[in-house]
Amino acid sequence: MDFDLDETHAEVRALAASVLDREADQARIEAHERGGRPYDAGAWKALAQAGLLGVCLPPEAGGAGLGPLAMAVILREAGARVAPVPALPGLIAALTVAAHGTDAQRRALAPFAEGDEVLTVAFREAGAGTGDPPAAIAENGRITGRPGVVPYAAEASAVLVPARSADGTALFLVRPADARLLPASTAAGEPAAAVVLEDAPGEMVGEPDGAAVAALRLNTLAAVTAAASGVLAGALALTKGHIAARRQFDRVLAEFQAVTMQIADVYIAARALDVAMWTGVWRLGEGLPAERDLAVAAHTAAGDAVRALYTCQHLHGGIGLDVAYPLHRYFGLGKHLAHLLGGERAQLDLIGALI
Repeated sequence: MDFDLDETHAEVRALAASVLDREADQARIEAHERGGRPYDAGAWKALAQAGLLGVCLPPEAGGAGLGPLAMAVILREAGARVAPVPALPGLIAALTVAAHGTDAQRRALAPFAEGDEVLTVAFREAGAGTGDPPAAIAENGRITGRPGVVPYAAEASAVLVPARSADGTALFLVRPADARLLPASTAAGEPAAAVVLEDAPGEMVGEPDGAAVAALRLNTLAAVTAAASGVLAGALALTKGHIAARRQFDRVLAEFQAVTMQIADVYIAARALDVAMWTGVWRLGEGLPAERDLAVAAHTAAGDAVRALYTCQHLHGGIGLDVAYPLHRYFGLGKHLAHLLGGERAQLDLIGALI
């Protein structure tokens, strides 16, 4: 099986790597953290100006129509650099609206593609599994419920929220100004808020037949596992560099057999996640059934990938926990992504339900 990207997607990956190498290097990330802003607006605008925020959207939305595979390529590169930009929730929301929204809703994605707006999504309600129906209720275009902790909720122009109505399950665009936002913290340090909707106006995306909600769930699995794949790849590269340079007992760490075996386990976990993620994302992009493949990828991202990040921490010794050393960002973001998926057990239950 050939897992290489085609020429177009390889060019997207090279472009994303080039922009993020420049806009999200460690010095730039440290400066952003000292500044206390919710995200790096300069890096966000640079991604947009390179066409990377719109490349996966259809032409009528101002994009190139490259779909979920391009989204995964971009998010994997962003994860590999722990870039402080709202690309994950934004691309999930934009891709879902582009596929199920009205012509007017698709045209309204233009400010997002240009980097002038942030979009976000309510991934999962508190205590609910990724396949559970939403508890939020929609009635006459008004939404009531608690759709969960939402990243960049205060910064976004709209939040994509699943809700049940008398006609079925649908997605709604809700303006943050119409919601009550309770600030919340995440393992990744990104801004977030628990969203409380009390008869808030919502604009329906798609039909109340559950199709848009199902698409949102698959786009979320694809996006989160792609970002997790990048996080583990970045942590692996950092750890390989450390054990190749760090000396103990007059030998570099990489010469010790126990260290070699542990970094090999990290490599195997990274490859397993890559294979599962690319398989699922490719099937999603081709319109083939992708739920099982993405569930396997999500299980790996929430389980083996997190354990591999612990191994990276172990191989670094105490320096891995130092906030002046970049590994802690990979560890925090990897744990955060596993939380978004509901954890390893939740994904195992999902796989069991699909078999």
